[in-house]
Amino acid sequence: MRVIHERNCSVGRTVAILSDGWAFLVLRECYFAATRFETFQAALGIPRATLAQRLRDLTVGRLLRRVQYSQRPKRFEYRLTQMGIELYPVMLALLAFGDKWLKKTAKPPIYLVHNLCGEICRPMVACSHCKEEVDNKTVTYRNGPGAGTTPVIDAKRNRRPSDPAVLDRGRPSSVAQTLKVIGDRWSFMVIREAFFGVRRFDDLQNKLGIAPNILTDRLDRLVAEGILNRRKYQDLPERYEYPLTEKGKDLYGPLIAMLRWGDDWLARGKPPLILKHNECGHDFHPTVVCNHCREPLRAQEMSYRLNYRPRSDSRPRKPGRPLVVEDI
Repeated sequence: MRVIHERNCSVGRTVAILSDGWAFLVLRECYFAATRFETFQAALGIPRATLAQRLRDLTVGRLLRRVQYSQRPKRFEYRLTQMGIELYPVMLALLAFGDKWLKKTAKPPIYLVHNLCGEICRPMVACSHCKEEVDNKTVTYRNGPGAGTTPVIDAKRNRRPSDPAVLDRGRPSSVAQTLKVIGDRWSFMVIREAFFGVRRFDDLQNKLGIAPNILTDRLDRLVAEGILNRRKYQDLPERYEYPLTEKGKDLYGPLIAMLRWGDDWLARGKPPLILKHNECGHDFHPTVVCNHCREPLRAQEMSYRLNYRPRSDSRPRKPGRPLVVEDI
């Protein structure tokens, strides 16, 4: 039996923990200070069994801690760990992409307010050295101490919802809009390989160890959403390659934000890649910053102005109210 190896990658490790769009959205509600099962369900419109499983997965993955708050009846709430709170910049990078490319109205669903400078801000992924915004054209990479490949483990993976619109049942959200497009493991992995320059079907299949029917489905979806182009490079037999569109290239920020989190929490001090910002000439860590003051954006220092009327059972936290964070 052939053993398939995949490249060591902190993006892949991050996605393996988060599993699918629902896991991201559960965490989004945590950043709005949700801690209890009924609050999550009301805000997301998620099936109870699905919610229970994602809460278990995030607890096992150490992003949440389960804490009892009632003895009779026995009830629990779910509090962010430090590991979970530090994923907040990834959520902001997904939100920024959705605000730019996917919002359904003239205004985004929420305005982010950076309490440190008092400005409504746009999150941007920047170089930790010069604080300038980065993209795939201004960054190069080289192998780090954790580079190499690892055998693919045949682990249970959550499937993409048959109808991605189910992610949009709850509050209006640019994060949800982004996850409707890319919110499953294989879509993330196909996009990651596109940034490595892998564009052809056979090459993607060999790099990822993905079943042909699943790869075909993800490529079709990403083309339909305008993330990839479908371009013929051979007539007999017909063959196609799938380069990133300009819209797709804008996913570079969210992906390297995920890479940063995976390096910090899952790489055991051995990042697979080292990033260099060619504009300033320094190696850097991707940092999500305020576009006004260029300071890193932290969940405890943010508040929100809503452009929609929330239900009372899914209202986000008030400005200045701290998130519940538990150390792991």
